[in-house]
Amino acid sequence: MSKQKRISLFRYWTTRYVITLCIGLLVIGVLSSLWITYSETQKRLDIMRLMAAEISDRMVDADGKLKTDPFLFRILDRRQESLRLNVKPFFLILNEEKRPLFNAPGPFSSELTSLAEQLVNANDNATQVKLARGDELLFVKRSIQVNQKHVGWVVLFTHKKDITRSSTEFELLFIMLGGLGLLGWLVIYLLTRKLAQPIKNVADAAKQIVMGNYEIHLDKDSRENEIYDLIHSFKEMADRLKQLELMRTELLAGVTHELKTPVTSISGLVQAVKDDIVTGDEAKEFLDICTKETTRLQKMVEDLLDFNTFAVGDIRIRRENQNLGDLVQEITHQWQNGREEDRLELRVNKPPNEITVTTDPLRIQQIIYNLLNNAAQAIQGEGQIEVTLSETTQEIMIEVKDNGKGIPVEEQSFIFDRFYRGEEKKQLVRGLGLGLSFSRMIAQAMGGNLVLTTSSPQGSVFTLILRK
Repeated sequence: MSKQKRISLFRYWTTRYVITLCIGLLVIGVLSSLWITYSETQKRLDIMRLMAAEISDRMVDADGKLKTDPFLFRILDRRQESLRLNVKPFFLILNEEKRPLFNAPGPFSSELTSLAEQLVNANDNATQVKLARGDELLFVKRSIQVNQKHVGWVVLFTHKKDITRSSTEFELLFIMLGGLGLLGWLVIYLLTRKLAQPIKNVADAAKQIVMGNYEIHLDKDSRENEIYDLIHSFKEMADRLKQLELMRTELLAGVTHELKTPVTSISGLVQAVKDDIVTGDEAKEFLDICTKETTRLQKMVEDLLDFNTFAVGDIRIRRENQNLGDLVQEITHQWQNGREEDRLELRVNKPPNEITVTTDPLRIQQIIYNLLNNAAQAIQGEGQIEVTLSETTQEIMIEVKDNGKGIPVEEQSFIFDRFYRGEEKKQLVRGLGLGLSFSRMIAQAMGGNLVLTTSSPQGSVFTLILRK
């Protein structure tokens, strides 16, 4: 047996949904962060290019020579405020020979001054430089031109990590991902709880059934079709098990009683003969009674054995061509001759044409005998039984109709259940309640069926249906 620890359905799926959600949000967060970083980098470079263009315009006097604008830093401060930059970029002004002409103060001034000529000569697509101590800077360059002649260069720098520090998009991203995570968890929690609750209720109800309590209560008003089918089917199963348990209890009591009665009778009668309490003709009568009781006991044991065989589907059918009209006539005649009482009128109705079918005559006899016996028990006095043979293009029907008391409506759905016996029949007839169940099994094994066509206080009609 597996020793793996079991957890609840609610916890199992909630945990996995949350893990999946977190992984999904993490991937979205990483990809979004990369995109925001790229977008912010391009945005900062565009702003620095605009500032470099403005500085280059202010670095040339009327004679076309480089000069330093005394208000340059104030202009840069205003641009920083208007563009909402959190960090002011630092810059270099180079002359025509690419020598530093002006160096704005900054943490990397000396190192950038030595790299100035290298940066100006770099490819126009280059926008990053890595310093000796590991710092990464973004830079843009702009040539200063007079009459289409290069007279100098403006190079602006900003620290790459300042972009991340100053970006509000990251804050919005983290707020959005946090909100989505919380909303996703809440949705998963509520949906999983709603899904797991009815399943848990069914599992708890199953435990009650295991403990022998069949009085379970489940909410059948579920809007989900699958959940509704599960609960409805489980409730029907519980009701059916309750009925079967009652039938099993009654069967055990009935079988015990039915087997005990002939055994006790036989034992008493044989003991009386043995002890010479009765002699002569009376002893012979006692032995005749013992023979009848033994025959009845043997029949009940055979029924139980047949039931076990039929229950596992081992019903042997030996088919042969039969004139069904003659077969029904012969079966009814044998049944009537085998009865001691002659208080019932038995009539057989069959069509004038011959009906031939490939079937097992012995199995047909078993079914009709059982139906005739049940009809005789239902009449309880003088009455009439009518057997009618008919056919359609696809089927052959044998109807057995009686004018007895009929079967109560509340019992009609159970009459083909194994070991089921109606309340009134229990008091009048000894038996195990297997006749109709056997008969239907046989009919289905032959490819047909046995049904209760109608039943009322005026009588009942059972129909054996055979396929052509």
